Amino acid sequence: MILLGSSSVTRAKILESRGIAFRQVACGFDENTITESVPKNFVYHAAIGKMRSCESEYGLSTPLLCADTVVTAHGRILRKASDPEEARRILMLQSGSEVAIITCMVYKSEKMMLIDLSQTVYAFAPFDRDDLERYLESGEWRGKAGACMVEGFCKPYIRSVHGLESCAMGLTVEKLEPWLKEKI
Repeated sequence: MILLGSSSVTRAKILESRGIAFRQVACGFDENTITESVPKNFVYHAAIGKMRSCESEYGLSTPLLCADTVVTAHGRILRKASDPEEARRILMLQSGSEVAIITCMVYKSEKMMLIDLSQTVYAFAPFDRDDLERYLESGEWRGKAGACMVEGFCKPYIRSVHGLESCAMGLTVEKLEPWLKEKI
């Protein structure tokens, strides 16, 4: 059993799909306090901040797992969109472009700490305007870094991928599982 310090439905589904027992808990860290502009630095500091917040709240009697993900295109960090217009603008930066999705995962128990920083790079074909409008109307982009869903809207537009889909979905579970088996 682990505590997942994340409100992400997708991260919870990833753990469920792998049969990893967990309880999802809130993490009171405010990402807006991070001033890093380099994507890998931003995501690292966000994941560490979430871990510190969760550890302070819940302790380590049950191991903690926290993560953060950023989407980047054209050298810019694409955060979660606040409204459909911002989502449209962010998605248009990704349309027909190379997009890097970076996830930092932090797992901590009383005996050890694992930090993984992974990246998955996608080359997307240009998005169809009608598909984009349907996606925006659906609201599925809400709460997603870069309004991006590689397992959903973006999937038919993938020209190439280098890296793990789980990283792009927000939790590089393949890198976590060996450590869970060690029961450290």
